[in-house]
Amino acid sequence: MHNNNKIKISLLTGGDDPSYALPLLSSLISQGIRVDFIGNNAMQSNDVVNNKNVNYLNLRGDQSESAPITRKIVRIVKYYCRLLKYTAQTDSKIFHILWLNKFVYFDRTILNLYYKMLGKKVIFTAHNVNAGERDENDTILNELSLKFMYRIIDHIFVHTEKMKRQLIETFGVKERKVTVIPFGVNNYVPNSKITGKEARARLHLDNKQNIVLFFGQIAPYKGLKYLILALVSLKQHHNDLRLIIAGRIKKGWHQYWEDIQRIIEKHNLKEYIISKIEFIPDEEVEVYFKAADVLALPYKNIFQTGVLFLAYNFGLPAIASDVGSLREEIIEGKTGYVCQTENPEDLAEKIDLYFHSDLYKNLEVNRAQIIKYANEKYSWEKIGEKTSAVYQNLIEDWRSGLSE
Repeated sequence: MHNNNKIKISLLTGGDDPSYALPLLSSLISQGIRVDFIGNNAMQSNDVVNNKNVNYLNLRGDQSESAPITRKIVRIVKYYCRLLKYTAQTDSKIFHILWLNKFVYFDRTILNLYYKMLGKKVIFTAHNVNAGERDENDTILNELSLKFMYRIIDHIFVHTEKMKRQLIETFGVKERKVTVIPFGVNNYVPNSKITGKEARARLHLDNKQNIVLFFGQIAPYKGLKYLILALVSLKQHHNDLRLIIAGRIKKGWHQYWEDIQRIIEKHNLKEYIISKIEFIPDEEVEVYFKAADVLALPYKNIFQTGVLFLAYNFGLPAIASDVGSLREEIIEGKTGYVCQTENPEDLAEKIDLYFHSDLYKNLEVNRAQIIKYANEKYSWEKIGEKTSAVYQNLIEDWRSGLSE
């Protein structure tokens, strides 16, 4: 363990990211870091926030999506007021931002300038270097505000080398300001003793069926359309194949889901698809990953996805498009397969290959091996060590600045 007993940081979460924020918090306090944890009502009951090195600050309060729009506006304004007051009063020198708030342009510019004006060292975890590019709604204002933020903050964490290169080449960020820290294995969601057979029974699935899972928000960049088109050819040779689509529609993309439904109807695929188009609570997640034989990630544009590390937590292999850094995270024939992007035929071939492979035939044994592999390579302990080392360097920079 590093000698970090004098380091205190502020961890600014999005409130709706417990599967990342809480394991990160646990890894930091194991390194001796003291943490002001900016959270909400939902996360304050977790055991880790009761640690003596954690000061839990419920600045966000209730974040229920079902609240009326007027209440949402009031609580956002209250949050910003609380955050501004907290920033002015805290002796924490490092502000580590995991997610931006609702007003991203304000956050990237004015709010970060405010932190800097008060002498804070600002770190940002860029889960997406440019989400606008991924979501196909990029604008000049979006790019300019990103470029401004990436220039003025002190350090940036990304999950892959490709993301680091994009920051350097597209946004002019200096290499020394960027650290690559892998996405941690998602061990936050409940994992009970429920078996695969029991999970299938809950979803009314036959044990003899081949189950492909598509999990998470539904949006064009996730490439669900290509998976549906792959199913057109797969059903000719795999009558027992079923596709589970589990997740809610990303805001603004209901028309995309309607287009998907038209493709399903056109090709008579309804009997091959089980749809659960809604938010899947944490306590229900394991049922889908234990019932499935393989996860499909037919993405057309992404750098990294937490869904893969959720699958690995349950030992579920994945078939992913060759986009971003997904190829680097999959060992072909051991943890899954990689297919060509936006190519339903190749995706169908890889799914067919998987169901004829030793990886599938010995799935129970291989699930255990995938879990072991993931917990070693993507351990939160290693993430905590790397993160605290960056904190230490920034504190030393701050101290040397005071002594000059």
